[in-house]
Amino acid sequence: MDFSLLLVLAVALSGVIYLLDVVFLKPKRRERFAAAEAQTQELDPATSEKLLKEPWPVDYARSFFPVLLVVLVVRSFIVEPFQIPSGSMRPTLEVGDFILVNKFAYGLRLPVVNTRFIEVDDPERGDVMVFRFPQEPSVNFIKRVIGLPGDSIRYEGKQLYVNGEPVPKELIEEGPAASPEQLLLAEQLGDAEHFIYNNPRDPGPQMREVVVPEGHYFMMGDNRDHSNDSRYWGFVPEENIVGRAFAVWMHWDGGLPSFTSVRHIE
Repeated sequence: MDFSLLLVLAVALSGVIYLLDVVFLKPKRRERFAAAEAQTQELDPATSEKLLKEPWPVDYARSFFPVLLVVLVVRSFIVEPFQIPSGSMRPTLEVGDFILVNKFAYGLRLPVVNTRFIEVDDPERGDVMVFRFPQEPSVNFIKRVIGLPGDSIRYEGKQLYVNGEPVPKELIEEGPAASPEQLLLAEQLGDAEHFIYNNPRDPGPQMREVVVPEGHYFMMGDNRDHSNDSRYWGFVPEENIVGRAFAVWMHWDGGLPSFTSVRHIE
C-alpha cells in the first residue's frame, strides 16, 4: 500500500469538495435561504438550520482538508517517520527503532513520483539514507552511503576499500553483550565514524572492485554479514532517494514503547 498516494488522493478529493462548496454550493444555499426568508419574513431556527446546513461530504471535507494538507506537506517536504524492520543496520539501528528522516536534506521531491524539483545537497559518504528499493520501488530500505558517483568500491576479507584505500576500522569489543557472536568495530568512513558488526565465523560476501555510475550510490548495512545491500543487487539511482535518517525518537518491540534510546544517528 502506497501511503503517499493515498494521502495525495485524500487531500485532492477533500480539497475539490471544499472548493466546490465555496464556489457553487454555499452560494446556492444562501440564495435558497434568502428566498425563503423573503417569503415568510421570519424563519424559525429549525428551518434556517436546515436551509444553511452543509451536506455531510462538505462537512467532512472542510474538517479534514487542512489537517490532511498539513500532514502531506510535513511528510513530503520536511520530515517522515519510519520503523526499522530488520537488523541490517545494527548496531547503529535496532529492530523496532522509530526514526525520523529529513526529507529536504537531498532536495525537495514531489510526493508519489519522487521527482526532485529543488536541489539542496547530495548524499555524502557515511550518511544513513532511506531509499526506494531498486528492485521493488514500493519498499523502503535504509542503509549507509558507502560509494558516491565515480567511486571504486571493493569488499574482500571483511575489509571495505574505497578508491583503492582500506577504510580504517578498530576493534572495540569481542562478543559484545548485545550480539555475542559478533565483533564490534568502529569504522571511519570519510568524516563519519560509526560502529559496525562483523561475524568472524561467517565468511560473508566477497565483492570485486566496481565503479559507481553517475547518478547512483553504493549502499551497505552496518551489520556487514547480515545485510541485503548493494553487494547483492547493485546501485541505488538518485531518483530513488527518500531522505537522510537523523534521529531515533522511540523504540517499540511489541511491549511498552520506550523513549530511553532517543539519539542522533551517526
